[in-house]
Amino acid sequence: MNSRLAAFAARIRAQRVLSAVVILVTLAVGILIGTVLSRSDVRGNSTNDAALLPMQSPQQLSNTFGQIAKQIEPAVVNINTESNPKPRTRRGNRQGGDNDLQDFFDRFFGGQQGGQGGQGGGGGDEDQVPNPFGGPEGPGGGRSRSLGSGVILNSNGYIITNFHVVDGADRIRVKLKDDPQGVLRDAKLIGTDRETDLAVIKIDPPKDGSLSVAKLGNSEAMQVGDWVLAVGSPFGLENTVTAGIVSASGRNINPGRQFQSFIQTDAAINPGNSGGPLVNMNGEVIGINTAIFTQSFGYQGVGFAMPSNTVRQVYEQLTGPEHRVSRGSIGVEFNATPNPAVARVYGVKNGVTITTVVPGTPAEKAGLQTGDTITAVNGKPVKSGDELVSIISGVKPGNKLDLSYVRNGQQKQAAVTVADRSKLFGARGTEEAEDNGPETEPTPSKLGATVHALTQDQADRLGVTGNKGVVVTDVKPDSFAEDIGMAPGDVILQVNRQPINNEEDFRRLTGQLKSGQDVVFLVHRGRTNGGNVFLSGTLP
Repeated sequence: MNSRLAAFAARIRAQRVLSAVVILVTLAVGILIGTVLSRSDVRGNSTNDAALLPMQSPQQLSNTFGQIAKQIEPAVVNINTESNPKPRTRRGNRQGGDNDLQDFFDRFFGGQQGGQGGQGGGGGDEDQVPNPFGGPEGPGGGRSRSLGSGVILNSNGYIITNFHVVDGADRIRVKLKDDPQGVLRDAKLIGTDRETDLAVIKIDPPKDGSLSVAKLGNSEAMQVGDWVLAVGSPFGLENTVTAGIVSASGRNINPGRQFQSFIQTDAAINPGNSGGPLVNMNGEVIGINTAIFTQSFGYQGVGFAMPSNTVRQVYEQLTGPEHRVSRGSIGVEFNATPNPAVARVYGVKNGVTITTVVPGTPAEKAGLQTGDTITAVNGKPVKSGDELVSIISGVKPGNKLDLSYVRNGQQKQAAVTVADRSKLFGARGTEEAEDNGPETEPTPSKLGATVHALTQDQADRLGVTGNKGVVVTDVKPDSFAEDIGMAPGDVILQVNRQPINNEEDFRRLTGQLKSGQDVVFLVHRGRTNGGNVFLSGTLP
């Protein structure tokens, strides 16, 4: 009996030990499996919010670039222009008018004719480059040559390029990728648009119909960081492809110049690339390479392309029956850059405050006035001047818009008939005012500006209505007036919304200003210097 009890107890003890071993082994296996699964998640399981994104191998990316280059290159052309020497005209020191485009390229490309060692470069078009293998054409030739790029958008031979590539050309010739060296095809200028620096030219398509065509993509779909390729003829080197990313979008690089909102890229763009395409990873043109920011006349990692959605609109109008771009306008002007002081003085939080209502325009007929702040168009809120221009310019002339605006703190409405922008602003005068000097003793002010009464002769030349305002004759260095951008020749029309009819008004109103107070000047800068502008700041 005792032996049976002993045997039974031994079996119980053995089962307990076995159970304990099984439990320990199970726990160990569970921990091991959990560790493996956890590591698996870190390496790419989509359920882990810290999972790393899969990376395309360098070989795959290289193959993609190669396929896109092979696809787009036949549609990219080299453009060669020639022009007879033309007499030079003196360039005025001004902010608006026909010289804007050249001023823009002098600033962003540095110019070439001014020499390599000078301050600011000056003078040259960025695409007037010498032959990299044989030097520039000698002075005896009597003709200047310009090299640029373009891209074919239609099988009938229509090519989009930059306006500055063909500007002033007496002869335009195009070389296709597969054309023999030295063979150039004559091209006809179809239409140009200075506002966007775009142009359309046309060649006769080959009889065999072998002309390659590029496809325009949707520039709005591009995001910062997306890969892009730039294709063109930098320094005359045809079929050059460079790679980069979209660095920024909606980049305005020339303040005050409308319709020029660019895609920024670090893909290498150099003189000669102008007019060539910026291409996405689907092989679609999402921009036309237009400018670079440089201090060395070459690539420094900052290039700009006109978005394809803008290109499409311009191309369709330039190839239409009238071969011109029609944009809507109501005839108002405003500061290109918003200033918080202006909003505070005029009692508005959002919108665009008008500096000028051009006489005889739809805005004047609708009752709009200088100082009104447009807050909405057809019920859609307006936050910036660029947004206002974009909305109105896209409306066909003859159609009506409902404007919401604020005047003296009160909400108002106006129905305005849109007019053709070119007809409203194209015929404005280009004369520059001459300062005959003060006829009376100038009036200084504590703000650092010295003024004198506006004469009738000056008012007529400057285009100031009603002979009202005072002319700035001097601005003291390091003064408040200098800090806000005031300059000799400015005509001060208002101080903090109060009209200035003479020197006494100016002296009285500026004498009342105190430290820490917002100050807004309404200043007239002549017909060609931007009309009226706000100059503003907070008194130190």
